[in-house]
This record gives sequence, C-alpha cells and structure tokens, in this order.
Amino acid sequence: MSTGEDVPDLPAVDGAKALDMRMQRSERELATAIRRADEASAGRDRAEADGWQNAQLLSLLIHGVTDYAIFMLDRNGRVSTWNSGAERIKGYTAAEIIGAPYARFYGPEDVAAGEPERALATAARDGRYEAEGWRVRKDGARFWAHIVLHAIHDAAGTLVGYAKVTRDITDRRQAQLELQAAREALFQAQKMEAVGQLTAGIAHDFNNMLAGII
Repeated sequence: MSTGEDVPDLPAVDGAKALDMRMQRSERELATAIRRADEASAGRDRAEADGWQNAQLLSLLIHGVTDYAIFMLDRNGRVSTWNSGAERIKGYTAAEIIGAPYARFYGPEDVAAGEPERALATAARDGRYEAEGWRVRKDGARFWAHIVLHAIHDAAGTLVGYAKVTRDITDRRQAQLELQAAREALFQAQKMEAVGQLTAGIAHDFNNMLAGII
C-alpha cells in the first residue's frame, strides 16, 4: 500500500556514499599530514629551520579548520593541543581541556569497557586507529563521530603522543537510518503486495474448482 512518500533514489544514494568515502579519505590524509609534519618539526630528514616553518604553517592551517576537531594527545592520552574545530564540536575551550584525559569525550559505558585505552593501544601497535561511535560534548549531549587516531614517534622511533581527527557525522548517520527505514518499509510493502497477489490467485483458482464441482 502506498504511503505517498518518495522512495530514495538509489543513484543519488550511491553518490552520497561516494562523497562520504572521499570525506573519510580526506580525514585519513589529514591525520597523516599531521603526523608527518610533527616528524618534520622534530627535525627528521629536514633542517631545523624548515621543520619550524612547516610546523608554523600547519599550526595556522589546523587552527583555522572548524569542521574537524584536530588535536594532539601526549603518550598518556592527555590533550596537549586544541583547535577551533575541536572547541566548536566538543564545547571545551583550550584552557578548559588541555591537560585533561581524552577519555572525557567518551560515554561512561565506553570508559568502563576500556574503549579509550583500547584505541590508544591499537594506534600505538598498528600506527593508526579508525572508528565510528558515540562521543560526549561538554554539555553532556552525544554526537556520532568518525575518528582517526595516529601514533606520533620521535626521530628515535619512541612513541611521544597521538594526532587525533574527529568529525561530527550525526546528520549523516541519521540520514542513513532514515534511508534504511525507507528501504525496509518498501520491502515490506512489496512483500505484502506479493502475498496479496498470491492470495488472490489461490482464491481465483479455488472458485474455479468450486464452479466445476457445482
């Protein structure tokens, strides 16, 4: 039975998925750029003056970004830098959050399950960690986040911290849930229509049989 609502156009959905994949790839590339710039600023394969200049340029770029929360953690998972995007998305000023454990951004159930420590351990072991999940703002509100976490090492290969990029994708997730619900509703409608047609066919055949008997 029709509800009068439009069913999402599949090519448009595929286009949206492709755009989202490009956005996620950009996030990963950005996190990699942060890691490489951090290495350069430490003097790896560059003169000290060039490393300083690159670090300054990157700092200006990062602090001007508002759509992404981009910040650094020390090796113990405490916030050491903070950009304007992080302040907008998470609600904390730099003065409020620098020095605090990044586990503050997780819900209590994830903290109890050891998720913050697991993310750091994975990044330290594999070089990076990527995931989606609920995160908590300063006011307690939750948002669905896509995060990329990169391990940072000094010239000697010692772990010194992490670069973290977070994007609020709550709207995208809601759109995906609505699309899934619409597809399920369409499937149910098509299934009921098929059942109705089958029932009508059986009834028609049964009536023909009765007519022959009578």
